[in-house]
Amino acid sequence: MKKSEIKFEIELDDNNVPEQIHWTATDNNKNSEAKAIMLAMWDAKENTTMRIDLWNKDMQVDEMKQLVHQTLMTLADTFERATNEKNMAGAMREFGNYFAEKMKLVGPV
Repeated sequence: MKKSEIKFEIELDDNNVPEQIHWTATDNNKNSEAKAIMLAMWDAKENTTMRIDLWNKDMQVDEMKQLVHQTLMTLADTFERATNEKNMAGAMREFGNYFAEKMKLVGPV
């Protein structure tokens, strides 16, 4: 059985605010830097989602808007692949488009 490991290293300031975020993975031998992490895990025992949302001091508001928009759109793709709920995935994408327009990430749709 093959195993893979993903490791995050978070450098914090004196107030425990992330300054740098680095990650490595078994299949990726380089130490990569990121400005933000949005991680969701399903806890079947508690029947709930556990989340870790971190961003460093250098993350700009416009970058956060793009991160959230892209996350919404890929979440719709993931939801459709996992459930085959095409209508709801489409509604999620419509909201993603609405979000992008309101955040001025794109022009009027």
